[in-house]
Amino acid sequence: MTLTAIHREDAAALSRRTFLKASATAAGGLALAFVVPDRSEAADSAAESGALNGFVRIEPDGRIHLTIPMVEMGQGTYTSLAMLLAEELEVKLDSIVPEHAPPNDALYANPILHEQSTGLSASTRGFWLPLRQAGAAARIMLVSAAAQRWKVDPAKCTARDGVIRDPSGQRSLPYREVAQAAAQLKPPAPEQIKLKTPGQFTLIGTSPKRLEAAGKVSGRTRFGIDAIVPGMKFAAIAIAPVGGGRPKQVNQAAALAVKGVRQVVVIDEAVAIIADHTGAAKKGLEAAAIQWDDGPNAQVNSQGIVAQLKAGSERAGVIARNDGNVEQAFATAARRFDAVYELPFLAHAAMEPMNCTVHLRKDACEIWVGTQVPTTTQSRVAALTGLPKDAVILHNQFLGGGFGRRLEPDGTLLAVKIAQHVDGPVKVIWSREEDIQHDIYRPYYYDRISAAVDDAGNPVAWHHRVCGSSVVARFAPPLFKNGLDFDAVEGAAQPPYAFPNILVDYVRVEPASITTGFWRGVGPVHNVFIVESFIDELAFAARQDPVAYRRRLLTHNPRALAVLNLAAEKAGWGQKLPAGKARGISLQFAFGSYLSQVAEVAVDAKGKVKVERIVCAVDCGIAVTPSMIDAQVQSGTIFGLTAALRGAITIKDGRVEQSNFDSYPPMRIDEVPRIETHIVSSTENPGGLGEAATAIVAPAVTNAIFAVTGRRIRKLPIEEV
Repeated sequence: MTLTAIHREDAAALSRRTFLKASATAAGGLALAFVVPDRSEAADSAAESGALNGFVRIEPDGRIHLTIPMVEMGQGTYTSLAMLLAEELEVKLDSIVPEHAPPNDALYANPILHEQSTGLSASTRGFWLPLRQAGAAARIMLVSAAAQRWKVDPAKCTARDGVIRDPSGQRSLPYREVAQAAAQLKPPAPEQIKLKTPGQFTLIGTSPKRLEAAGKVSGRTRFGIDAIVPGMKFAAIAIAPVGGGRPKQVNQAAALAVKGVRQVVVIDEAVAIIADHTGAAKKGLEAAAIQWDDGPNAQVNSQGIVAQLKAGSERAGVIARNDGNVEQAFATAARRFDAVYELPFLAHAAMEPMNCTVHLRKDACEIWVGTQVPTTTQSRVAALTGLPKDAVILHNQFLGGGFGRRLEPDGTLLAVKIAQHVDGPVKVIWSREEDIQHDIYRPYYYDRISAAVDDAGNPVAWHHRVCGSSVVARFAPPLFKNGLDFDAVEGAAQPPYAFPNILVDYVRVEPASITTGFWRGVGPVHNVFIVESFIDELAFAARQDPVAYRRRLLTHNPRALAVLNLAAEKAGWGQKLPAGKARGISLQFAFGSYLSQVAEVAVDAKGKVKVERIVCAVDCGIAVTPSMIDAQVQSGTIFGLTAALRGAITIKDGRVEQSNFDSYPPMRIDEVPRIETHIVSSTENPGGLGEAATAIVAPAVTNAIFAVTGRRIRKLPIEEV
């Protein structure tokens, strides 16, 4: 995601001391540098606890509380962001107590996203400067407070491991003893904050134990589904199976006859059974024997949606990039190649199904939920209930998987609608079936791509037409400009290769009744598959090795070339494999990081595909935590590979046909290939990595399948060949 301006409202919310500098980059993006916010009112009210700024609070017992602006959903944010602060604060990582940030865009907005939102692989790259500056600012204030007590020059004092020493080295004070005094000092000016250079790092670049791991292993960690509130009731829900449908008939008497059932709530799009425990609620829901009015979308099916997309792809779209003269290059080229690629709707299927606990009172609404968008959720609930925003109290929980699903507040809003009819707190948990059949899906894409080559097989023209629904138009309308969805073309509009003539356009087609949203990897997940598959097609047509062919197109892009070469080297590219096995390669630049993957794939006589090995080379800038980079590559690869091999949501009679892990199966442990990660040493600022491997794995696998079978995969999922 590249933003070229700061939203006016965001800029207004940042104080002079918060906002330091924003300047346009040479590539037309936005380079941001932030200085940490002054203490919030909440922090000022807790001055006795040593609140030094919006992120750092030191307790009298020496514990250092870090308010984590991004949510933890398995990606390791609690540890990596704490490391940034601890590095400059000069404390040991295990002295930091991470805690969820309350909803507050002014203090905790991600500088890349301009709101308090966890997504777009933007946590570490967004807070690379702000949290280091927060730690450095707090350290300066603590040292100044100690120097005032000793009546010495603070510039000659030192701090390490949470202890300040005077110039002579004879006197020392732990941070906790000067925290209250430091909290009264004026924060340092931006020019006074000097950050470490990479050669001075002692924590960044290491792989410590994850701060939240012990709680998860012991079972102490509370996810949204674990919330317990005194007097809480439990709700089981059924949502209209067709978008736009409504409950037509509900046997409330039968539901209420079930022991433990207290109430039946019927709202526009759903029915909820309120009970003393989940078991009774589920039995009551079954007894209710709900009949539905399917509404206007009862005839929607996958075949019709694909036909709609196909027709859309045949018309010119909004231009995302137009360099050179593509039309002329096609007219004079030696050869032309054309292809159509299709990628299906995909569900998120996080291990923790959607859930939310709500206690709605006349003067306040208290919510326990795991969400990637706390401020958006707070605002939407305020609008729904008519309450002031500060009367919506959000207790954000750990997330048992997000993948973009919990960027959507729909589950919380549904729970609040139910809570409007319930006296006291109520926990709403979606069944796995409701979770999969009422997801907000990755769009179905129907893309056309063409290339023209010269006599040597070099591409001289490239045209990629992206066709699908627009997530951005629904999710963030101000960013949907002139009919262009910037996310839908990411990975297509700026491929890593040099093409003398390139045209990328976008056609928006919205399928009836199907709501689409961000899915781990978003735009690059579909575009990288198409670009890397088609590059392989051109290499084969030119009778050239796929790696050698790519190298010729990367002389302008040394970082991309480096990861390509590293992946090929570590995978043993060119070394002979047994019959029925082959390697495929892919390359991408997305989320500020460069990746290349090689897949070793076996295809048996019956056409069954088995991915045996994945080798991944990564240049994500400075490697803050190498062990978590490895974990993210493994996680993203498995997530993307699952989708590539078997992921597809299909529609019949307006209904989603998949319902649980039997019909939408995850990859099982015995199916997972060996995954190797090789990190390029870099001094560039960190890029994002949480979604990158999800996007790159499919073309590496399908290119390997072609090398074995000669069959080109242009439609996912792969299943058998």
